[in-house]
Amino acid sequence: MAIIHVDGKEHTVDGADNLLKACLSLGLDIPYFCWHPALGSVGSCRQCAVKQYRDQNDTVGRIVMSCMAPASDGTWISIDDAEAKSFRESVIEWLMSNHPHDCPVCEEGGHCHLQDMTVMTGHAERKYRFTKRTHNNQDLGPFIGHEMNRCIACYRCVRYYKDYAGGKDLGVYGSASRVYFGRAEDGVLESEFSGNLTEVCPTGVFTDKTHSERYNRKWDMQFAPSICQGCSVGCNISPGERYGELRRIENRYNGTVNHHFLCDRGRFGYGFVNNTDRPRQPMIKRDGKLVTISADEALLNAANLMKTAKGVVGIGSPRASLESNFALRQLVGAANYFDGHAAAEGALVKRVTEVLRTGPVPAASLRGIESADAAFVLGEDVMNTAPRVAMALRQVARGRATQMAAEKHIPDWQAIAIADIGMHHKHPIFIATTDATRIDELAKETVRAAPADLARLGYAVANIIDPASSAVADLDAATAERAKRIAETLLAATKTVIVSGTGAGSESVINAAANVAWALHARGKTVELVLAVPEANSIGTALIGASSIDEAFKAIEAGKADTLVVLENDLYRRAPKARVDAVLAKAKLVVVDHQMTDTAAQAELLFSAGSFAEADGTLVSNEGRAQRYFQVYEPSYYKPETVIRESWNWLHGVRAVALGQPTVWAQLDDATAEVAAVMPMLARIAEAAPSAKFRITGMKIAREPHRYSGRTAMRANLSVHEPRQPQDADTALAFSMEGHNGVQAGDRPAALTPFAWAPGWNSPQSWNKYTDTVGGHSLGGDAGVRIIEPAANAPKVPAYANHVPTAFKATTGEFLVVASQHIFGSEELSAKAAPMQSRIPAAHVALNAADAEALGLADGALVAVTIDGLSVKLPLQRHAELASGLLAMPLLPGVPFTLTGGKATVSGAAGA
Repeated sequence: MAIIHVDGKEHTVDGADNLLKACLSLGLDIPYFCWHPALGSVGSCRQCAVKQYRDQNDTVGRIVMSCMAPASDGTWISIDDAEAKSFRESVIEWLMSNHPHDCPVCEEGGHCHLQDMTVMTGHAERKYRFTKRTHNNQDLGPFIGHEMNRCIACYRCVRYYKDYAGGKDLGVYGSASRVYFGRAEDGVLESEFSGNLTEVCPTGVFTDKTHSERYNRKWDMQFAPSICQGCSVGCNISPGERYGELRRIENRYNGTVNHHFLCDRGRFGYGFVNNTDRPRQPMIKRDGKLVTISADEALLNAANLMKTAKGVVGIGSPRASLESNFALRQLVGAANYFDGHAAAEGALVKRVTEVLRTGPVPAASLRGIESADAAFVLGEDVMNTAPRVAMALRQVARGRATQMAAEKHIPDWQAIAIADIGMHHKHPIFIATTDATRIDELAKETVRAAPADLARLGYAVANIIDPASSAVADLDAATAERAKRIAETLLAATKTVIVSGTGAGSESVINAAANVAWALHARGKTVELVLAVPEANSIGTALIGASSIDEAFKAIEAGKADTLVVLENDLYRRAPKARVDAVLAKAKLVVVDHQMTDTAAQAELLFSAGSFAEADGTLVSNEGRAQRYFQVYEPSYYKPETVIRESWNWLHGVRAVALGQPTVWAQLDDATAEVAAVMPMLARIAEAAPSAKFRITGMKIAREPHRYSGRTAMRANLSVHEPRQPQDADTALAFSMEGHNGVQAGDRPAALTPFAWAPGWNSPQSWNKYTDTVGGHSLGGDAGVRIIEPAANAPKVPAYANHVPTAFKATTGEFLVVASQHIFGSEELSAKAAPMQSRIPAAHVALNAADAEALGLADGALVAVTIDGLSVKLPLQRHAELASGLLAMPLLPGVPFTLTGGKATVSGAAGA
């Protein structure tokens, strides 16, 4: 720690920080541009100037850039010094000399770091009266808009995009005052994290194109604290609504999880909420068509079905909340509830949950991953299954440069020095997968093999680290040597992260990854596990505990049940079409969903559920972190005919009507409390967020910024009359600007912070005001609660998995089916968003290039694939690095459900 003096006041700060970060962490305001908490200092903009003195007796001092000056013990500075203030005002004027006067039409207006800093410096007049420099803009694809004339050359965009996110197609061109930030030519930004440019850029150069189509100012949006539904990582998001539409998703700071950044799937994949084909009222099938009915009629019809049914089966969903899944379990009975995963997938998720619950190694948070100095990725293509983990692994590799700098006593905020020192050095990452991945460039070594051989490699690594773990028989010399190299590297690391998951479709791969982690733990090494699972609440449904949909189908096929209730699930994504058709033909189908899926279209009774933007609930991430998401808006406020309720509300209502008793869940807290009481593994979920009774100085927390145009403007497109705003009994949030609106940043608990704003700070940089130190953790603790931790009684030498698979042997003319995923298209909900669809790859199958050559199949040729009796015709892609003997079936629209691990034959399609 260090003691510094700022304008005559003594403060204790972290002496490892620079003066800018130290002062911001104290709550003091210094304007800045080029600096960013995740990117460090380069001193290019000169905006953060302060006056520094030799000691308390120095009255002259000198101007220094606070981002480039250490917060050393005994430092004396002045932020309010007249010369420093004048210097900062002049810097703004220089930077603004070519900036257009377009704030009223700029999409960044009211959300702009440049505006904040202009006001903060007191700059109010531009003396430049000559021709401004102008640039042409580029088409950067469906996500990002580009307006280069607003650029102030802070270099944040390229430092983030190239250095932090690893993108290669955006750079800086030109020199002096004519630098240009863009691509060499028009084209879609290739990085899966390009959307963060909209928040990293301090001006309106990079804007959210999905928001542009239905644009409104930040202060006229209604927000809620929420959780991304796009994968199992559980990134915190801040969705914004206007006129009953979701308009934008922004990053919501969580110092343990996503901190500053989201992936593009999570940021731009929200369009399914606004789709016009969604069920927005309960519906019943009459004369073969679904027609709308009232809520009471729907509940009565469902209750009658329950009463007259021979047996009722309920299929839950890993994309639905804990409360909704539990409500279905209550409705149909624990023995008749099934968790909604496909059979093989469900078994893998349960194994992941068991490993995390019973083993001695903790699950890694994103911040935990980034602090590692070695990583072993086994079987998981994380860029496509858990993208934010891929970005965290990039920081593992980059961490070697920071380590080298520390050895030379260079502080970690000296970005240029660190980049120079570590230009050709990375921490070791080993990547073993079935096919090439987008993060292979980070790898010290890559391996391509069938799932069984990947597992054998993992088992061999674990056995070398700890001979007490399972040995691998008949291991070839090359694999044995590779396993030795990996094991020695992991043992030499200070902290290791092991990454695996369900993506390879193999329990052996998960077990092997667990063995490696447990072996390192047994050797006294610091190690954490990342096990990716398919969907946002896969871990949550596994903790509830139930069989897969295969058992539900068997009950109907055997005639034990004739009524099926499906919660937020499309069965055609979980089982072959022929089997689903046969099951639905034998059962009366009730569906509760917010999307018109193929399953919902066949329902006899369809309940219109709320999406994450219209509902409240709890999810459990792959870290084992229970987190709450909250309703952003009440849809009936804009369209009174709309009848959308949380799934748990509908299901509990059906139960109440069927049993002839009033509902006992008056609000979300009641549902959450009962889940916690009945399910021991979920006992702490109520701690994920404050209850509906929470108040700050007697007030609920406002979902709307205090500058909101008012209730009249909320429905100005419908009527100028001012109705009463909706009343939210479920949460401590108000559908209004009338409530606690965070005038003092940090007053609101992190789990209840809908958006970031602080006096003088309107841009995303205002999140700095909500942390204990800038870039640190949220004031009062990060949102969510870990409900899975290593077993307290886990033995020092764990019970290693011992089912080592035999080596994979390719069979001539036959291929092992493996699943492949894509960040754009493989996740069900985001694939329904219009902006996403131009980024979704075409449906195809993939073979190793040599295997395709042997069959005489050209790239792009239409091929006939037969898998376990199912025949499909799809174009072929030849992949140079896909392991030989494998057939990759992507999880994409247009590709039918196929069983991973099955056998396939491939031939040229007749007539192709």
